[in-house]
Amino acid sequence: MDTDRLPRRAGPFGPFGPFGPSGVIALVVCVVLLASGCSSSSSASTNAGKVRVVAATDVWGDIAGQIGGNRVSVTSLITSPSADPHSYEANVRNQVAMSNADVIIENGGGYDDFMETMRRSAGTSATVVNAVALSGRQSAGSAVNEHVWYDFPTVEAVASRLADELAGADPQHAATFRANAQTFTASIGTLIGRESSIKRQRGGHGIAITEPVPLYLLQACGLVNRTPDAFSHAVEEENDVAPRVLLQTLALFNQKQVSALVYNAQTTGAATERVIAAAKANNIPVVPVTETLPDGQSYLSWMSANLDALSSALSATS
Repeated sequence: MDTDRLPRRAGPFGPFGPFGPSGVIALVVCVVLLASGCSSSSSASTNAGKVRVVAATDVWGDIAGQIGGNRVSVTSLITSPSADPHSYEANVRNQVAMSNADVIIENGGGYDDFMETMRRSAGTSATVVNAVALSGRQSAGSAVNEHVWYDFPTVEAVASRLADELAGADPQHAATFRANAQTFTASIGTLIGRESSIKRQRGGHGIAITEPVPLYLLQACGLVNRTPDAFSHAVEEENDVAPRVLLQTLALFNQKQVSALVYNAQTTGAATERVIAAAKANNIPVVPVTETLPDGQSYLSWMSANLDALSSALSATS
């Protein structure tokens, strides 16, 4: 197993549930903080009159900030580039933010189930924006690749919905929100154009992945994922990779069947390390991607950098 990896889908109150030791402690602390106001008066003054947004990750939080500008106060629950976003435990400050939210942004698709638990606990009536639901990619009875922030049409849809919801919460600044959304989606259009350019130049090239995190972007670039499904599924679910499947995956590099390996840099494990080593040994470029924003980057600069890295990798093996 990938023992270096954090467990997935941990509940927001840890292993004991909301009424076990962790939940009781969190509840007591929350009551204390609520009694004291939970924030300084200067913070309250700074955020007065702003639309309060809570986002599951800083990816959606950054997008909300770009649409809302200085008229929103955004709290992102998952912010560390070294964290596994599938594993989350709520802290008191974030639970209070959820209770006070006007708009909540969830990824959906099973990626952040803790958000529903927190919403139920908070008893909030906030508007919920669910990215997977807006993507249109989820169909009854079939699994969905929940990493929809790598799907630019979905991001456009989320930006448009956010502009509408922010306008509903703060009608006085509706024109500003919609103008910001238009500016943002114009930049997304530029990224889509870059995908099309890669597709024209490199479409049909084979690619390998460790997990389906960047798969929407790779497919939009016309690249063909040749990784055995059993390999990427096992890595994503933290299961052992069968020896036969691992050999099939390593053959992609040993036989030069792929032009690059795109891997999730936020997870590690023996199988991932084996394929990275095989790619490097065969002079096949390795492109890291992440599930949350790298330090110091916005969503747009991050995705632009991903496309830069992918384009450079493909050029190196052409």
